Amino acid sequence: MAAQQKVALVTGAGTGVGKAAALALARAGFSVVLAGRRKEPLEETIKEAGGGKHLAVPTDLRSIEAIRALFAKVKSEFGRLDVLFNNAGLGAPPVPFHELPAEKWQEVVETNLTAPFVCTQEAFKIMKDQNPRGGRIINNGSISAHTPRPRSVAYTSTKHAITGLTKSTALDGREYDIACGQIDIGNAATPMTDRMVNGVLQPDGRMVPEPRMDADHVGNAVAYMASLPLDANVLFMTVMATKMPFLGRA
Repeated sequence: MAAQQKVALVTGAGTGVGKAAALALARAGFSVVLAGRRKEPLEETIKEAGGGKHLAVPTDLRSIEAIRALFAKVKSEFGRLDVLFNNAGLGAPPVPFHELPAEKWQEVVETNLTAPFVCTQEAFKIMKDQNPRGGRIINNGSISAHTPRPRSVAYTSTKHAITGLTKSTALDGREYDIACGQIDIGNAATPMTDRMVNGVLQPDGRMVPEPRMDADHVGNAVAYMASLPLDANVLFMTVMATKMPFLGRA
């Protein structure tokens, strides 16, 4: 009997880390569902993936109804879900703490925390009842899940909260054979980190260029986590540019 095709869902899959992860999962033999705001980058990523059955689903992840429709599409097209990579996220402008608009805070919370929570709920509903039962959820945490940058309160707060979501998911998923882990990324070369080339604000007030690494390294790490059997789990993994100022920050 042929092995059942494994299915992975990646949010924010059109660019950056999400694109790298989607391509790595495709290379690892997964059928990949790519979710994101814009259809064109998702379809371009599928073209780069080459062969295999993949699906682009444009999705506004700040809409609970849109997220539920995304997972209904996954279930109707593939009948199961083996891996969810909660990757999509955004930051707020690096303004002084007291000047950050509450509306911008809410936008970051909706995208970086509420959306992964709802995606995880919907993944649970599929994974706990499918045969074979279970699956794996991987959360994009970030170096900011450990240590903040200056003027990053919204992004940092949500990424600290992702660590709580990861731990709770890993615990509550046990009875359904659902594993959960978190990948914390430092300075992957993506559009979100392009500003680091010219200089980023440091805690001592200096603007300093920071080293970056190829996002493909992150994609390969996600594919490794996804490839493990469900009786093994990477709870936390940090993948970072070797010379970035994280350890020993001023």
